Amino acid sequence: MKNGIIILDFGSQYNQLIGRRIREMEVYSEIVPFNTPLETIIAKNPTGIILSGGPSSVNSENAHLVEKALFDQNIPVLGICYGMQLITHLFGGKVKKGEKGEYGKSEFEIIRSNPMFTGVSRNSTVWMSHFDEVEEVPTDFEISGRSGVIAAMANEKKNIFAIQFHPEVTHTEEGSKMLENFVFNICKADRNWKLSGYIERTVAEIKEKVGNEKVILGLSGGVDSSVAAVLIHKAIGDQLQCIFVDTGLLRKDEGKKVMEQYGNHFHMNIDMVDASERFLSKLKGISDPEEKRKTIGKEFVAVFDEESHKFEGAKFLAQGTIYPDVIESQSVKGPSAVIKSHHNVGGLPEEMKLQLLEPLRELFKDEVRKVGEELGIPHHLVYRHPFPGPGLGIRILGEVSEEKVKILQEGDDIFIQELYKNNLYEKVSQAFVVLLPVKSVGVMGDERTYEYTAVVRSANTIDFMTAEFSKLPWEFLEKVSNRIINEVRGINRVTYDISSKPPATIEWE
Repeated sequence: MKNGIIILDFGSQYNQLIGRRIREMEVYSEIVPFNTPLETIIAKNPTGIILSGGPSSVNSENAHLVEKALFDQNIPVLGICYGMQLITHLFGGKVKKGEKGEYGKSEFEIIRSNPMFTGVSRNSTVWMSHFDEVEEVPTDFEISGRSGVIAAMANEKKNIFAIQFHPEVTHTEEGSKMLENFVFNICKADRNWKLSGYIERTVAEIKEKVGNEKVILGLSGGVDSSVAAVLIHKAIGDQLQCIFVDTGLLRKDEGKKVMEQYGNHFHMNIDMVDASERFLSKLKGISDPEEKRKTIGKEFVAVFDEESHKFEGAKFLAQGTIYPDVIESQSVKGPSAVIKSHHNVGGLPEEMKLQLLEPLRELFKDEVRKVGEELGIPHHLVYRHPFPGPGLGIRILGEVSEEKVKILQEGDDIFIQELYKNNLYEKVSQAFVVLLPVKSVGVMGDERTYEYTAVVRSANTIDFMTAEFSKLPWEFLEKVSNRIINEVRGINRVTYDISSKPPATIEWE
């Protein structure tokens, strides 16, 4: 811990966003499960603690609670949403079930200023997401703001502050100012988190940890594994051996591009394995999305294990694990619900007995990208959209075949080409094409066709926990549709997905 802000995770979809907002202030933040032992939290020597929102109710039998002794450590505390209700509950106030809840934008009025609201307008728009509400604040706490319900309270003597809304989201007009007030005015935090020296510091740590040993890394071509590979290569050069597995489920010409960029440009040792036939044969007859994921993950582990044994003497396994992966792996044991198994490929066999090397595990995605650019990785590669571990296997609904993969690769490539041509690629967060197991009648050149339907999907999001469909221009979508139908044999109908997350997910499977 670097004397920063600890965020206790109660299951809010905005947890990672709170952490990122604080790091944007150049202050270190760390997210830990709500049930982390108090002595562990104190040992991290935080300058402040934030209790996040969450789906639980403080009045439920299995409510997510913390030790009240947490508030006796002379460390400033900020409760957000559920965090405010939890503070109320622990200090003897009353929390009741709301009559209708409060979701979305709400008008907030400061009725008694405190250090949280220094320089904040008396009236502003905030973002609410709660059903329970504070009915009566605890003794020694004063109400400091309302929004139809009690929306802010404080015990300035104990340095405890609480707000019912979410200051971390952009919908809260002056949320950034409120967080800054807590971090700097109340916690007196130092600006101790800067990426400028991250590369030099991490390179030195890798050299010390690895010594003269060999490191194996599974290179996918994605942002995380690529930045990890270049960073480690900078530290130990040819001691790094990359393995690139072509599952046959990758983007068009992905293997060729990876070998050119990282083999020829960065001069890395890369062993490329064409296992496409092997993966496609294993997927034959499988339509269930979870079974497809598990089959692809299991086969990837088997192929990687076989290939790694060809390189004798390797002592380390490097992975592009980033901080959200760490948070999510912790949250599985805590309050967060599992919607579907993670897209990233699962763990490797224990018998490999390799030590883990994860140089990016403290970084959020945007921080990883900044490091990548500092390392000299081209901008268009650093800012590529996320690509799921199972690849096109979960973008082909139903059974996967070589024919369907080729059809989807061509259609997807056209969509991405057009996004770049029209300067739209970096204005959206994730874009791709899905192939449906649905055929329909069409007419092409006076001939009847009976071919597949493709779905164009594009989403805009800050943290990928919630997302809106991209409002792409109709003329652009028309061009994409025309090109796909005219140039891709096997597709005669294109639709556009206008679903948001929730209730839909960004990926279709």
